[in-house]
Amino acid sequence: MGHFVDRRLNPKDKSLGNRRRFLKRVRSHVKKAVDEAVRERGIADADRGEDVAVPAGSVAEPTFRHSARSGRRNHVSSGNRSFSTGDKIKKPPTGEGGGRGKTGSDDGEGEDDFLFVLSRDEFLDLFFDDMELPDLVKRGLKQIEMNRPHRAGYSISGSPANINVTRTMRNALGRRLALKRPNDREVRALREIIFMLEAKSSPTQKQRRELSKMRALLEDTLRRQRVIAYIDPLDVRYNYFEQRPEPREQAVMFCLMDVSASMGEREKDLAKRFFVLLHLFLSRRYKSIDLVFVRHTHNAQEVDEETFFYATETGGTVVSTALSEARRLVDERYPPSEWNIYMAQASDGENFSGDSEKCVRLLNEELMRCCQYFAYVEIVDEAEIEFLNSEENGVELWRHYRRVAENWPNFAMKRIARPADIYPVFRELFAKKQAEA
Repeated sequence: MGHFVDRRLNPKDKSLGNRRRFLKRVRSHVKKAVDEAVRERGIADADRGEDVAVPAGSVAEPTFRHSARSGRRNHVSSGNRSFSTGDKIKKPPTGEGGGRGKTGSDDGEGEDDFLFVLSRDEFLDLFFDDMELPDLVKRGLKQIEMNRPHRAGYSISGSPANINVTRTMRNALGRRLALKRPNDREVRALREIIFMLEAKSSPTQKQRRELSKMRALLEDTLRRQRVIAYIDPLDVRYNYFEQRPEPREQAVMFCLMDVSASMGEREKDLAKRFFVLLHLFLSRRYKSIDLVFVRHTHNAQEVDEETFFYATETGGTVVSTALSEARRLVDERYPPSEWNIYMAQASDGENFSGDSEKCVRLLNEELMRCCQYFAYVEIVDEAEIEFLNSEENGVELWRHYRRVAENWPNFAMKRIARPADIYPVFRELFAKKQAEA
């Protein structure tokens, strides 16, 4: 029977295997803590690590112990005024504090939770878990800092694919000239002379001496060719590349959301996950991103992130007010010639009757001309998504936005009912980028 021993080095420390087993065992508790952390922290801070408190009972290993209520055991205890040597102590009655109970304490002492620190990569793995992102996309999003290889001269070692032929042949030619290595033309000339002398039927004494001299010269020439290589390992040069941070331009991300009464906590939580994922995608390309939050009911206003997600608002739903406010902010602070503008809108699809036509006009004539990308997600119930199985079906706002999507390739729209429905929006985004390239 074969035995396999894994001798691969663990990164950073020696507890990687134990850490992974621990995460697997308490995954449900850690995943719950990650989801709560995403709801509480800001969009730009969603990808940092987290301190997770796990109940102590979840990390306890199962063990076998002797029951305190059965069996016979002998203990040696220190004497006191109540007992003497040889006295027998009765077992404590059942339910009167004889075991290791985990009941509450009136003096504030008790069992603490186990505090576990998640790294950034582990946090993102758990955050992406229910979004069903491909592994390649997960690895790309976790590596936010992007470096590009740049030519930085030559090296004497490297990959065969990086050999610089021109520089290698130049070095070899210079070495051969310096060491006076015979070339093939000189060898052919000597062999022709030897052939002519050997062809004479009755050579003279002088011709015999010349033939012997030519043969010795040819032998020496061939020896020097063998000793002095045509290309020596010292001549080989490789192109050298060094990783440099990729220069990035500035970008702004507009978050537009309906905050009327129809948008509950579930809808806002899905919208926040959508905004967080879009911010992570943009962070791979741009080093710094401005975030602008615009919420609307029957009127729209720019707010901070806390107000955007958690403040309550009453009123109707007029989507065009948010688009008009976004256009005003672009004109005032973010000129398209200097900024890459991305807009993301989340809504439940409801809109004031007749306002959807105005939204289409604002998008076609103003916003889509200055946006790099516009993503619209309509948040629906899980039961409702089964009936809306075609993109042609939908409420008024969805039908009008389909006209915009037909005219502008940088406009994407999707329905989401679960976190796993969010990623197709970004898959379509990158598919269009590749098609344009």
